[in-house]
Amino acid sequence: MPKLKFITAISLTILVAPVGALRASQAGQFPIRDGDRIVFYGDSITQDGGYCRLVEAYVRTRFPQWDLRFYNAGVGGDRVDGGGAGGIATRLERDVVSLHPTVVTIMLGMNDGGYRKLEPSTLERFAAGYGSIVAQLLREIPGVRLYLILPSPFDDISRPPQFDAGYDRVLRRLGESVAAIALENRLQTVDFGGPLNAAIAKVAQGNPGLARTLLPDRVHPSPAGHLVLGAALLRAWHAPSVVTRVAINAQTRSVEASENTAVSDMGGLGGKLTWDQLDRSLPLPLNFQDAGVELACDAQADLESLDVETLRVTGLAEGSYELRIDAEVVGAFTRPELEAGVNLARYGTPMRAQAFPVLWGSEGSHQAELVRRDMLAHGEKTPAMAQAADTLGSYDEGIQIGRSRSAVPKPHAYSLARLP
Repeated sequence: MPKLKFITAISLTILVAPVGALRASQAGQFPIRDGDRIVFYGDSITQDGGYCRLVEAYVRTRFPQWDLRFYNAGVGGDRVDGGGAGGIATRLERDVVSLHPTVVTIMLGMNDGGYRKLEPSTLERFAAGYGSIVAQLLREIPGVRLYLILPSPFDDISRPPQFDAGYDRVLRRLGESVAAIALENRLQTVDFGGPLNAAIAKVAQGNPGLARTLLPDRVHPSPAGHLVLGAALLRAWHAPSVVTRVAINAQTRSVEASENTAVSDMGGLGGKLTWDQLDRSLPLPLNFQDAGVELACDAQADLESLDVETLRVTGLAEGSYELRIDAEVVGAFTRPELEAGVNLARYGTPMRAQAFPVLWGSEGSHQAELVRRDMLAHGEKTPAMAQAADTLGSYDEGIQIGRSRSAVPKPHAYSLARLP
């Protein structure tokens, strides 16, 4: 994609398939299941991979016992007819169908509009090409759960449009075509343009310069921008919010409620409370004190609502209390804070530390997939090249299995002690 200069979003009403019209497997429940193979298909925004990695990290840490595969099939510059890595028929067969996916997301459009005013022929070409992609995938992958992502935005909010109405309006028009194709095929759309445009507008109210960092070149999201997109996809998928919930009565030293975890060996003396806990999920690998995560939260990504790891303790004496997990200090909390409930996902717990390698490992997979695709697309068709591509595929398979294993939660020892 060319690096362009910048533009004001115009909100358009997008046709979205009503829930009642969706395929049964896509309506009202989290669509990812044990054994799924998920392919993210698109252009350079998908190839950058930030939103894909957040979604993968969420699914692997929230459902660590599942056997899953994730593949990034984004290629910079791609359009509905393909691009530098091959025409659309080659791309779909080599980079999607051959992976035997059960779930595929598609995000195209940024390059299809040509970064200029919309011509009727451009819209017709895009709609016909996109429709052909959907038809081919539904035909060649029976039962695939297909999600059509409306084009991500071009920043016409923090900088003036380059022509009347601006290029983001062109992308919203292309998105209307995507929504019509979804309606015709009873598929779900996911809106990326609306949430990221709203994020830019929100941040621009207080800091226009900071708002421009969400889409630094007006096209490609920064890490914070990708967090907004990833959160939008997870919400469209009705992603469960709870990591764990625990409610403890300190006076009776009893567990009043627990969700997605097993609490045992409750004890302690005096002003100290101790227990063991074995969770079924890990929190997201997000540091809420990181500048990029803070910006995404300021931009209304609302990541914390996807990452609820609540500890609630009642029956405490007045004062402040230090929480330790495996002897590591997590933080100090007042009695009212503990009675209201503390979201441990916001803190540097051993559980969050365990989650981070899951995110880091996905970056290695994406690089392996990119190099493998380049070998297949541009390398000489020799036995040595084919063997090298197969080796990269085997490497990716191995590290994906390792990521799932690394996300299985470990038991932890908790203590809550009153501070002097």
